[in-house]
Amino acid sequence: MISGPTRGADVGSFEQGIFVMRIAVIDDYNSAAAALPCWEGLPDGADVRFFSDHLVGPDAVVERLADFDAVVAMRERTAFTAEVLARLPRLKLLVTAGMHNAAIDLGAAARHGVVVSGTRMTPFPAAELTWALILELSRRAGAQDAGLRSGSWQSGVGTGLAGGTLGVVGLGKLGTRVAAVGAAFGMDVVAWSPHMTDERAKAVGVRAVGKEELFSSSDVVSVHLRLSEATTGLVAEDDLRRMRRTAFLVNTSRAQIVDEDALIKALGEGWIAGAGLDVYEEEPLPAGHRLLDAPNTVLTPHIGYVTGDNFALVYGDSVEAVNAYLGGSPVRVLTGE
Repeated sequence: MISGPTRGADVGSFEQGIFVMRIAVIDDYNSAAAALPCWEGLPDGADVRFFSDHLVGPDAVVERLADFDAVVAMRERTAFTAEVLARLPRLKLLVTAGMHNAAIDLGAAARHGVVVSGTRMTPFPAAELTWALILELSRRAGAQDAGLRSGSWQSGVGTGLAGGTLGVVGLGKLGTRVAAVGAAFGMDVVAWSPHMTDERAKAVGVRAVGKEELFSSSDVVSVHLRLSEATTGLVAEDDLRRMRRTAFLVNTSRAQIVDEDALIKALGEGWIAGAGLDVYEEEPLPAGHRLLDAPNTVLTPHIGYVTGDNFALVYGDSVEAVNAYLGGSPVRVLTGE
């Protein structure tokens, strides 16, 4: 028999003398989690269910998860608000991909006795996707491929990057990596964030500038900030109006950092040359959304972190988190403090 954690029989149920923990793996969009071998590392009696669909609204989420003891969530695809957590009395463990998840109310989780554990994630894939978007905006390889297959031979003229200016908004792990690639392309790299210092910029070989200068002087602006109250709406209409009409905006961080209405207006009225986006205020992006009809855009479905090696790391750590919880010693616990 598998012993439960210190909360004892509050977790799972006992059937025929075998401890059973019911685990839901949610938002497994492309069934990547279900195909991994890591789940074999769970103890006997663990019942794992995989769900590839995305549920909208708290009622649907509660109905789906009411009978589960643990939930493994991929990033911020599903929100665990105070309301949802209050309506899931059986839930004792919530594992989230990564060590930060703005869609989980950590205070409410603590009040309801839900342990929240994070996992490791490598940041590099998001930086690589950033450059995929930049290159598609500037050279349109995908669009040219589609044109060639439909009978066209060359359509439009690309934009060179060497000698241009890359403006990096946020110079953490991702921003630093994106900046290094820009320098390798021969771009002048400048950076700004609310807490940027000359010392930080010099340490990674870029120039610190003010916010107005970054937006007005850059040929490509790439956003790499963590979403918070302070960064919500940080890239506003005035910033987009300062950009060159030939410049591109790229956002692989969080949609809420950029004023969506202002961005759609900027694209429609030609304030900027285009935008590459991997993140949206509503995900999955619904049919008929205004961004789908916005001109000069390259849109990807929030795949910055979606790579096989990242998923193997995340879900392997998820199995470890479940086992650690059952053993009474939870790992990588998120408290919001």
